[in-house]
Amino acid sequence: MGRLTGKVALVTGGARGIGRGIAELFAAHGAAVTAVDVLDPAAPEGPADPAPRDGTGTLEHGRLDVTDERGWAETVAGVEERHGRLDILVNNAGVGSYEAVHELAPDEWQRVLGVNQTGVYLGMRAAIPALRRSGGGSIINISSIYGAAAVPGSLAYQATKGAVRSMTRNAAVTYAPDNIRANAVLPGWIRTPMTLAQTREFNDAVIASTPLGRGAEPLDIAHGCVYLASDESSYVTGTDLVIDGGFLAR
Repeated sequence: MGRLTGKVALVTGGARGIGRGIAELFAAHGAAVTAVDVLDPAAPEGPADPAPRDGTGTLEHGRLDVTDERGWAETVAGVEERHGRLDILVNNAGVGSYEAVHELAPDEWQRVLGVNQTGVYLGMRAAIPALRRSGGGSIINISSIYGAAAVPGSLAYQATKGAVRSMTRNAAVTYAPDNIRANAVLPGWIRTPMTLAQTREFNDAVIASTPLGRGAEPLDIAHGCVYLASDESSYVTGTDLVIDGGFLAR
């Protein structure tokens, strides 16, 4: 039996990259997964070592702009209508930004804030009533190593990823009486369309600063998220799960 059999999950930014890896591995572990994105899903990526399927896991794709409050309400209502409940929310959707303070235009600040921080707020706001109706559940918010450590430039990205950690801790202590757990995941350098669009020099510098000496794949993050979504982590809330090859331990 899969570790998420019988659970219903909603994953944002699920068309590719980390979100796609999480959605696929959740389904492999028996969850009924709805993966939403503003992009159309790429061809199935498939984890390198998927869990044995128990026949109950499903994966469906939908469209959602995480900055759209009404879209969130409709998405959560649709999940409950199709599956009768919601047990897991993964706020993964995010965008990058590289400008320093003196270079950062207000419009770019608002764009990054809207997706990376307001999107997480709207997601939790829409999902928490559904999680309450299910008797509890797990919220997993994807932050970043740059929510805990500085890098030159990238003000908006760092600000939002740091905020996600604080928002996660707040949700953990606020909704613990409802049996709703909230945890943040801090990935290091992961091979995704976002990181591959960065300059080679930037990527090489991050990997060179990683004690394990390499980057990782979306599956490495997905495995951690399976743990946080499962009943195995029933006493884990309000914390950061760092999956970074040792970057933050330097």
